[in-house]
Amino acid sequence: MLPRSRTLPPRINDGTIEERHDIRHYLQVESQPKGHSSETEAINPLANYSKCFDDDGRLKRMLGTFWTATSHIITAVIGSGVLSLAWAIAQLGWVAGPAVMILFAFVILYTSNLLSQCYRSGDPVTGPRNYTYMDAVKANLGGGKVTVCGAIQYLNLFGTAIGYTIAASVSMMAIKRSNCFHKSGGKDPCHMSSNGYMIAFGITEILFSQIPDFDQVWWLSIVAAIMSFTYSSVGLALGIAKVAENGSINGSMTGISIGTATKAGTVTSTQKIWRSMQALGAIAFAYSYSIILLEIQVYCQPLFAFVEKWSAQKWPKSDFITAEYDIPIPFCGIYQINFFRLIWRTMFVVLTTIIALLMPFFNDVVGLLGAFGFWPLTVYFPIEMYISQKHIKRWSSRWIAFQILSMACLVISIAAAVGSVAGVVLELKTYKPFKTSY
Repeated sequence: MLPRSRTLPPRINDGTIEERHDIRHYLQVESQPKGHSSETEAINPLANYSKCFDDDGRLKRMLGTFWTATSHIITAVIGSGVLSLAWAIAQLGWVAGPAVMILFAFVILYTSNLLSQCYRSGDPVTGPRNYTYMDAVKANLGGGKVTVCGAIQYLNLFGTAIGYTIAASVSMMAIKRSNCFHKSGGKDPCHMSSNGYMIAFGITEILFSQIPDFDQVWWLSIVAAIMSFTYSSVGLALGIAKVAENGSINGSMTGISIGTATKAGTVTSTQKIWRSMQALGAIAFAYSYSIILLEIQVYCQPLFAFVEKWSAQKWPKSDFITAEYDIPIPFCGIYQINFFRLIWRTMFVVLTTIIALLMPFFNDVVGLLGAFGFWPLTVYFPIEMYISQKHIKRWSSRWIAFQILSMACLVISIAAAVGSVAGVVLELKTYKPFKTSY
């Protein structure tokens, strides 16, 4: 295992290059002689650096295209939240359900457009870029709002990791139960636990979390988008097949009826209200993608990057934090390992998996995540940043319209949170840790 020096900081400050151990490595990037290059350019380090950095001094990232960005958004929207939409529509009914979905779609599309206009501060063409959601909040709002935004965003990503663990295990278990039903001809209830699937998914997450620059793999979002379309199409096809089998479309105009028997018991009038509120959170979670819109990274990568960047700045001379080591892997090349990344990401996955094992309530967790992240991250901060960037005056007609939209979405988020918490409390009455079966 060969030691590597720490990486070069990503900025040039006032034209001065910060010296680090491996500066020569970076000076050699794209510095091969060309036929029309002058000798001055070849020996000028700043000329070489200009080819490696953006116009605002950041190390150039792999440039995406309209299609790769679209794939990222599709992957985020057609994520695990889609699995709870059928349940949400069943609670709200055929009138309110589609209406709420369309309403959320327009609101999130609009506020996401506001957020995208905050990618650069000041001039929309030449202004400095905001590479992360928190950078945008810091540049436009500043103060304590940056800390609040960071706490909400990263807690939401942490919760999303739990939600995806539950979703993956439920999906794998559904396949096995389907095979069991067909094999027994419907005679076997096929009760089984999701614990083994959660543990297996957690182990897979640990392996994938250690892949360096996993979010920079250009084909990743294309594959993920194809998979998202595939399982959405499968769900749609199964739904159509069920309707054809029954000969009619089931459900009601007002949603699940009071007195209906469910796994958690008979639906009361109070539970009907809680379920309807929880459905709002589930739909909000299914549509939201603002937390990764500016960063375009794989879920959890912004959280990983934040912790690792903060640690590197806190302890810049610690080899445990910043040093990387080369490990030769036969037939695969060199793998670069960082001990801090190895330990902290593994602990993160273990923690999210344990919480998922303790609270395997998919619809309740999804509703709570949607309620927690919808208003602040999808509505409030994009609106406030846009108002600040465009210098919209207080009490103007546009400012009042923005505040009405924000307050309305806040009320929806509060209602969804209350319903989701009530759902969790109801599930906990009959829940036994690590012994849940379906």
